[in-house]
Amino acid sequence: MKNKTDRSARFDGRDIPCRIKHGLIFEYWHALQPGEHFVFINDHDPVPLYYQFSAEFPGAFTWDYEEKGPDAYAVRITKLATVQR
Repeated sequence: MKNKTDRSARFDGRDIPCRIKHGLIFEYWHALQPGEHFVFINDHDPVPLYYQFSAEFPGAFTWDYEEKGPDAYAVRITKLATVQR
């Protein structure tokens, strides 16, 4: 991962064990300021992560696919608003 203020910040989750991946992603997202984003890279469609974001942070993020498989998925996740932990 690059510094969170770097507009090209990427979070490659392909080699991170599933049991800790979502927690790390949310820590990274919480550290962003509104308007900042990162690109999450995964080896499968991270739609379960999208549903988790939707349930926990409705209206506080955008989710834009930059790449949709078959070998890699890249999603730009932008923070729209500050949220409580």
